[in-house]
Amino acid sequence: MDFTLEKYKKLLEAVKKSGIVYHLRHDVDLRPEYSLRIAKIEAAAGMQATYYFRAMHFDSHAETIQAIVALGHRAGYHYECLTTCNGDMEAAYEDFCKNLERLRKIVPVSTACAHGSPRSPWNSQDIWEEKRERGEEEKSQRGEKAKSQKVEKSKSRYDIHSLGIEYESMMDTDFSKTLYLTDTGRRWDGYKVSVRDKVPRYQEQWMNERLVFHSTDDIIRALKDPSHAIHRHSLLINTHPQRWMPFGTNWLTEAAVQNIKNIAKRILISCRY
Repeated sequence: MDFTLEKYKKLLEAVKKSGIVYHLRHDVDLRPEYSLRIAKIEAAAGMQATYYFRAMHFDSHAETIQAIVALGHRAGYHYECLTTCNGDMEAAYEDFCKNLERLRKIVPVSTACAHGSPRSPWNSQDIWEEKRERGEEEKSQRGEKAKSQKVEKSKSRYDIHSLGIEYESMMDTDFSKTLYLTDTGRRWDGYKVSVRDKVPRYQEQWMNERLVFHSTDDIIRALKDPSHAIHRHSLLINTHPQRWMPFGTNWLTEAAVQNIKNIAKRILISCRY
C-alpha cells in the first residue's frame, strides 16, 4: 500500500542507507497538522527536512509550525503572491515581503518556494524572473542614464535574496546534478499531470537514465541497487504531507480526490499548451 506513513518510513530508511546526498522538502499545501506526523517520523530517523507553509496557514497553525521547527526542521515560505494579486508584480512583491515578515514572527525563515497554483494563469516565481528581465533591459540601455537608473531600482526591488532568503528551492538547486523527485499527483511520475511542479529542462535526460518512478517501492528498489543511475545524482525529494496517512477512510478519500484532480489537470494542460 503506497502513501502510508509506514511506506514513508521505508523510503527514509532506504535514502539514509544509500549514502546519497539528499534534501527532504515538504510543500504544505493543505492540512498542516498532518505535517507534524511526518516531522516526528523524520526526527526519529535522525533526518532533517524543510517545510514550506502557505500564508493562509500562518495564524491558524502557528503552533504546528513552531513544533516542527522545534524538532530540528526548517520552515520556509510557500508563496503564491502573483496569483493572489492577480498578476500585479508590484503588489505581489509587497505581499511577499509582508507575509515573509508574518512567518518570521513565528519562526526563523531563510528559504522559500513558489506554490504551483495549477488553476492560476500566473507563476509566482515570475516575480524574480521579472527582475532578471529588467536586468537584461538595463544592459541594453546603458547609454540612457535616466532609464538605466530606473531599471536598476526595479532590479534590486525584485531580488529575493536581498530579503534574507538564502535558498529558493526551484531557482537555486543545480538540477544538472540533482534529481527532483516529487509526489505531485499522488504518484512519482506526476510530471505528466503537473502544471508547474516539474523541471521540464531535465525531464527527458532523467527518462533516458531510467530515473522516472511511479511508486514509492520503485524508488526504494533503485536506492537499494548500487548499480542504478539514481546513485549518480543527489536527491531533492518533495512530498505533500496531506497525501501520507494510515490506510483507511481518509486515505481512500485522498486517493479518489487526487485521481479526479489529475484528470482535470490533464485537461487544463492540453487546453493551455
